[in-house]
Amino acid sequence: MNYKERYEEWLNNPSFGEEVKKDLESIKNNEKEIEDRFYKDLEFGTAGLRGVIGYGTNRMNKYTVGKATLGLAEYIIKNNGQNRGVAIAYDCRHMSKEFSEEAALILNSKGIKTYIFEELAPTPELSFAVRELKCISGIVITASHNPPEYNGYKVYWEDGAQIISPIDEGIINEVNKITDYSKITTMNKQEAIQKGLYNIIGKEIDDRYIEEIKKNILNPEAIKEQAEKLKIVYTPLHGTGGKLVTRVLSELGFKKVYTVEEQMKPNGNFPTVEYPNPEDPKAFKLAIELAKKVEADIILANDPDSDREGMFVRDNNGEYARFNGNMTSLLIAEYIFSQMKEKNIMPEQGAMIKTIVSSNLAEAIAKEYKLKLFKTLTGFKHMAKIMRENENDNKYKILFSYEESFGCIIGTHVRDKDGIVAIMSLCELAAFYKNKGISIYEQMQNIYQKYGYYLEDQYTITIKGAEGAIKIKETMEKIRRNPPKQIGKYNIISIYDYEQMKYRNLKTGEEKATELPKSNVLYYELENENWCCIRPSGTEPKIKMYFGIKSDDNETVQKELEELKDAMIKITTCQ
Repeated sequence: MNYKERYEEWLNNPSFGEEVKKDLESIKNNEKEIEDRFYKDLEFGTAGLRGVIGYGTNRMNKYTVGKATLGLAEYIIKNNGQNRGVAIAYDCRHMSKEFSEEAALILNSKGIKTYIFEELAPTPELSFAVRELKCISGIVITASHNPPEYNGYKVYWEDGAQIISPIDEGIINEVNKITDYSKITTMNKQEAIQKGLYNIIGKEIDDRYIEEIKKNILNPEAIKEQAEKLKIVYTPLHGTGGKLVTRVLSELGFKKVYTVEEQMKPNGNFPTVEYPNPEDPKAFKLAIELAKKVEADIILANDPDSDREGMFVRDNNGEYARFNGNMTSLLIAEYIFSQMKEKNIMPEQGAMIKTIVSSNLAEAIAKEYKLKLFKTLTGFKHMAKIMRENENDNKYKILFSYEESFGCIIGTHVRDKDGIVAIMSLCELAAFYKNKGISIYEQMQNIYQKYGYYLEDQYTITIKGAEGAIKIKETMEKIRRNPPKQIGKYNIISIYDYEQMKYRNLKTGEEKATELPKSNVLYYELENENWCCIRPSGTEPKIKMYFGIKSDDNETVQKELEELKDAMIKITTCQ
């Protein structure tokens, strides 16, 4: 069925009702819009669903959400998990609450218990709730840091992590079996409540989650010493983080927490920012204005579902300097490991996890503290797998996990990145170093002087629509068929092709299988511990490129990074 036929089928299908028909009739003369809405099904992939809100097969709406939920329900029933239930959370985005309730009542209609948050909740708290309530699965309705017109649907399994093989294939297979939307039915909410199928959760999970993350505090006395002195500016960027972040900082004793009031109230329009993402420096405009006014030491932000955190700190000139995701996470890692070592509480079989596109500074830190370093593909679901395997084998104790995209986990209390615990830790370490007369900026420089200057960046090419999907695929295939031997001034030492699951050393000719799961990723190991990587995004119409440089000289590292970045962009855009 082509996109025109799909459009006509939706337009005339009585299952969809008058609202859908009216909306679709309004675009009858807009061929491009019809194509974009119907050229494919909004794919239920390993990260669930994510797309623009609207009617059509390639849109987020109650029908595509319903199809995904019914497929999940069938898989749960086949695995006898209906009595264990499904935890459901949602963020501030348009239709999030409606989609979450629709999902709950579809599951209830199949006899599956649901535990739905009474108000919006962060993604990491959903991960925590799945394990705390011993659920078989979890759903969070969020599009993370995407623009306002997006929403999404992420599925978690019983370990609190996003689904991976073979579970993802099993659920996707059930979803793909559903071709008749009229088969998607809900249960009356009041009836579901009376039968104990629809359950509201809230404060009790908040309390347990806060209790758990506070166990990661290493120096409460430093917080006490600096409680009246350390000045913190915080914003949730209109998202879910405000309640829990302000609560935990208050309970720990921080007195000088200034919130960006214009951004504290949840709002799916994100009216004060162009892009609700702490990776984007422009999102900090209001926070920086407030920080200058109160002379803050540190500025912190979460994205809308609070799994990411971003940070600015005062530099030696009194200006506010942005820390990227590698800097923020590895600042935390160095603090945790150094304090564990000093307090003699470092486990013998300690370990940390990073993604292949995260800074190689992690390797130097792991070596310094005699930790096992695991590397994974992008995505915390891969890290969660390592956590699970090591728990089962009683082998390594995972102390810290992170990826460059502003996300980390301290310990294993959740199985997805946690921007709440990260902000808590950043405030603690800020107090600790301030107590020693050191700013966060100075501590980061100390880390570079200790290990070398590591600098990373990334670049994204966005190509929307049906043509974009084809172009992205063609670009990756062309680079794979004609691999470069040099990127900029750097010779390529080896190539990891995770799609073909092959490693090849260009100097020695050695070839072997890669150890990580199959994925459309090309990673180039360059001379002098430098590297770059390219992959299509799993959730957005983008090609992502990553770059890393190591230098002993702070003066040249930025210049060298820009040269490497320009060279890789040229290779990619010339395909």
